[in-house]
Amino acid sequence: MKKVLILAVAAAVVMLMPSFASAQTANGTLTVTATVQGSINLVFNSDAAGVALTGSGTNTATLAFGNVSAFGALGNPNIVRSVGATSFTVSSAVDVNVTKTNSASANYTLKAQLGAADAVNSWAVGGVAVTSGAQATLTATGTYAANSNFPVAITIPFTTASGTPISNTINYTATAN
Repeated sequence: MKKVLILAVAAAVVMLMPSFASAQTANGTLTVTATVQGSINLVFNSDAAGVALTGSGTNTATLAFGNVSAFGALGNPNIVRSVGATSFTVSSAVDVNVTKTNSASANYTLKAQLGAADAVNSWAVGGVAVTSGAQATLTATGTYAANSNFPVAITIPFTTASGTPISNTINYTATAN
């Protein structure tokens, strides 16, 4: 009987003890919001008919013509050259690819502008004169997700001294229509 009494007392004590082993929980709710914005991206790609770009596939590529001249061999067979009465022009095919996401835009406008004034040479992109004074429109109806060829050309006067470096940047701006 002692055993039964001890078991009964032990069971009562266990039932009256707070539960130290039970899990503790807390709840919370996180509300998440976002607004999708349409966007476009511009990259330069090497054109098979042009000089290979350093950084092709990015939006910060470099077109390095290397040594150029009015007569004689050029450093790259993909440079196109024309010679006039007082100057010569070198050019290379350059592909521009603009893609869009989350946008109903049917096409884009592409503009270009020289990064710095050039009082000696003349610059053109896609046959359009480009200066540092204002953006020049290259196309008003560009096709998304396609390489569009906009050759870069520099016209250099015959009076330019041998060994003169030529360097500038061309800033492109694509705007969704």
